[in-house]
Amino acid sequence: MSFAGADGPSEHSLNNVTRWENERDEEQSRAYIRRFEELAAQGVDLHGEARMVDAVIAPGSRVLDAGCGTGRVGVELARRGHHVTAVDLDPVLVEAARAHRELTVYRADLAELDLPGEVFDAIVAAGNVLIFLEPGTERTVLQRLAAHLVDGGVLVTGFATDYRYSVREFDADLEAAGLVLEQRFATWDLRPWRADATWAVTVARKRG
Repeated sequence: MSFAGADGPSEHSLNNVTRWENERDEEQSRAYIRRFEELAAQGVDLHGEARMVDAVIAPGSRVLDAGCGTGRVGVELARRGHHVTAVDLDPVLVEAARAHRELTVYRADLAELDLPGEVFDAIVAAGNVLIFLEPGTERTVLQRLAAHLVDGGVLVTGFATDYRYSVREFDADLEAAGLVLEQRFATWDLRPWRADATWAVTVARKRG
């Protein structure tokens, strides 16, 4: 179900300014929502990320959709039988995500994420989440995500490779967060990774 209250566990502490916030105003966030509504109306397949994650995790997994946006990925995972909590910083997108009754939705800064008592079998950060963070907080975010994973839990991420945050930096940050790289692909439909790929889809696992 969606989170009914105004504040999530971490909503009192939203101090970092992310690239998303710097580059988008409220109307641009609403345009983002409309864009995906239009794509859905056109019959465009919007569930490639969820299909891939669903194939990686066990049935009925506890999943955190980190940087959930409108809840597009999380709600599809919920429909596939998983128990999904969703988190985003953008208030417009959080409002849209809360329209999905299948999700528990919090507004929170991933760099300060603290969901007391909650751990997950899997965390997904799709849709360029990592490259829209406040620059320099990527390692901190990965550490906060790792703290919310069970031992042996899986983190699945996807982001474009033509931004400031490189795949090499990402791999170093994974290691620092206690996450072990298991697989990398060039697309969400699992095309083989190559050095000149424009997208990096990564499966990492928490040591344990």
